[in-house]
Amino acid sequence: MELVKEAFASNWIAPLGPHVDAFEQEVLPHIERRFAAALSSGTAGLHLALRLLGIKDGDDVFCSTQTFSATANPILYERANPVFIDSHPDTWTMDPDLLQEALEQSAARGKLPRAVIVVDLYGQCADYDRILPICAEFQVPVIEDAAEALGATYRARKAGSFGNCAVLSFNGNKIITTSGGGMLVSDDSDMIERARFLATQARDPAPHYQHSVVGFNYRLSNVLAAIGRGQLRLLADRVAARRGNFAFYLDTIGTLPGVRMMPQAAYGESNCWLTCVTIDPKEFGATREDVRLALEQVNIEARPIWKPLHLQPVFAECRRLGGEVSEQIFADGLCLPSGSNLSEEDLFRVVKIVREVSAQSR
Repeated sequence: MELVKEAFASNWIAPLGPHVDAFEQEVLPHIERRFAAALSSGTAGLHLALRLLGIKDGDDVFCSTQTFSATANPILYERANPVFIDSHPDTWTMDPDLLQEALEQSAARGKLPRAVIVVDLYGQCADYDRILPICAEFQVPVIEDAAEALGATYRARKAGSFGNCAVLSFNGNKIITTSGGGMLVSDDSDMIERARFLATQARDPAPHYQHSVVGFNYRLSNVLAAIGRGQLRLLADRVAARRGNFAFYLDTIGTLPGVRMMPQAAYGESNCWLTCVTIDPKEFGATREDVRLALEQVNIEARPIWKPLHLQPVFAECRRLGGEVSEQIFADGLCLPSGSNLSEEDLFRVVKIVREVSAQSR
């Protein structure tokens, strides 16, 4: 509140100001990057990343299929073609073997993708030690979609530090929030300067309003950046709370027949943004939808896992490699209540309902 009051008192309200500059600098140590541009959303960051990497009409862009639609929508903004890559069952993130296969097929056709968007799913980093060399072999740039992963690590490196650039989200449901906002980060200063230029309507340096290229209204406001600065100071607490939720569910329902927690890859530490489980109806005796509806009956919200993008109507005509793994995860997967402010009493309420559904099915 003090930072927000300061923003109002300074009369810096628009998408410029000292809090925007400070927020960009204060995020950098948390992601081990050199440069950042604070934006209105993570989606804006992905769109600018594609534009800055030169994606054009008709180009292919490879993308994780198990993710929110905002990951792939910017590909369509640029009239490019999403090509979806299935998940690996041990991590739920992009399968490196399928990525290799997809790139080899594209090379044989003489049309490599212009970029690969790799998603750090539900706060867990993808397997970058395998993915990055594969993409480097074919000279295809990587965009890390770390929207859900701030505070996570991969082999002691921080989420957001991989690829040519990465995108963060500060939407209302993320680990920290500016209510709405995001950031494009990179070690390439020219890329980030160009992003700032495009994000402020691509206004040329002139005393009058002059524009030589199409720009966007994508910059973060000074007021929202002030909120982000305050939130960033609590990042470690928020991550600890989310990991605590995961540990609680693991101890209380993780051993129920048919219930399996989202795999935690040995190569890093997830921020556990959401605690996700799969429920095998044959072993558990009820479906994940039965559990979701039972929770809904007592005003507890849970949601299915992201529906794979290759199953979404808007992407129905897009190519894909694999799909069976992500489809099964979607069929059986449930995101449990995972907010940073959940009390032990709240968590016990969730567990009680899940156990009741399990008991009633036997």
